[in-house]
Amino acid sequence: MNRTSLRAFALLFLLFFSSFAAASGININTASAEEIASVLSGVGPAKAQAIVEYRESRGPFVSVEELSQVRGIGPATVERNRDVISIGDEVAAAEE
Repeated sequence: MNRTSLRAFALLFLLFFSSFAAASGININTASAEEIASVLSGVGPAKAQAIVEYRESRGPFVSVEELSQVRGIGPATVERNRDVISIGDEVAAAEE
């Protein structure tokens, strides 16, 4: 396998598993910063770490909307990711 083919395979592998993770959702009350950053659109490592620190200092999130109280996470980011965010056993979309 040449280098280009290997890179293409690696990229497809990562895309497949990241889309699987996004489809299954993420519990923002239990996920690590790395997991949050890999699943939520528009949330990189720094914002994901801010989510974890907020949770550790104030306790678990009681609603998906509370996520917008985290510095750097606005309502648009919450809405863009609503379908994959959960705060417990229920997916955020079921809260509507």
